Amino acid sequence: MSTRSRVALVATLLAPLAALAVAPAAQAQQYPAHPIRMIVPYPVGGSVDVLGRAVADQLQAGLGQPVVPDNRTGATGTIAHQMVATAPPDGYTIGMSGTSPLVLAPHQYRNLPYDPLKDFVYLSCAGTTPFVLDVNPALPVRSVQELVAYAKANPGKLNFGSAGLGNSAHLSGELFKRVTGIDMVHVPYKGNALAMTDLVSGQIQVLFDPVQTSLPQIKAGRVRPLAVTSKARFDQLPDLPTIAESGYPTYEFVVWYAFIAPAATPSPVVARLNAEINKVLRDPAMKARFSAQGATLTESTPDGCASFVKAELAQWGRMFSDLGIRPE
Repeated sequence: MSTRSRVALVATLLAPLAALAVAPAAQAQQYPAHPIRMIVPYPVGGSVDVLGRAVADQLQAGLGQPVVPDNRTGATGTIAHQMVATAPPDGYTIGMSGTSPLVLAPHQYRNLPYDPLKDFVYLSCAGTTPFVLDVNPALPVRSVQELVAYAKANPGKLNFGSAGLGNSAHLSGELFKRVTGIDMVHVPYKGNALAMTDLVSGQIQVLFDPVQTSLPQIKAGRVRPLAVTSKARFDQLPDLPTIAESGYPTYEFVVWYAFIAPAATPSPVVARLNAEINKVLRDPAMKARFSAQGATLTESTPDGCASFVKAELAQWGRMFSDLGIRPE
């Protein structure tokens, strides 16, 4: 065989390998070629939905395609997360997520239809927010101390709502019950926005609600805030104390947000989505908008976000055990 023939043969054999080598880069350059669906696990108007929609609106500029929110509610967010986990791993289905479905639900359900560490790739951990302890204005209490005294004088007569059993709002209430020694009845809803509606109408008396969705109701006088759940006070409500400084120094509760995609989503696509999401999260206007609503926006790498979720999962496993909450 001549030298020229050998060179031609080698080139022919190596051509498929070369194509495979450039495929990821080509895929990243071509992605996205059509709109992307963002599955949101809670109803329109909740804090997760508000942040997800805001990011989705801004992503089009960087991706060149619309990102369309798709609210799929129910079962504390697990229905939506199963949809993300089983979607084609092509970057055209992503999810808005956070504390409850990723690190609380695994300790709540024995047969969870997804594994938070195996079934998702983490695009970015997006930020944190505290809750506000709100009560219906008709309740004759104006401080955490008065709420505790009222609850002890009326055991089991107070109802507190949440977005579902094992949801972050539920856990914040259970933690509050534990540190204060009071008894309240938990009333689960399909989302905190629905629970807020019933708080305003007086169907429930207490709600731990994210700052973003509490603020409009507080400013309108429809609910009475008693405290925030973070260690530090909230700038927009500077006179509102924390639960920790209200006599319960061990109490602290904040929730966080994350963007996810199905496991096996190609690395170049993950990198592209991570870069564009982080670009939106670092935008000064976005930071200012959500800071005014009580949220601190953050950025992360996919690996950094995954490591954070793994640590949180273990921490909340210990908390569920301490609270005596058994999986169903």
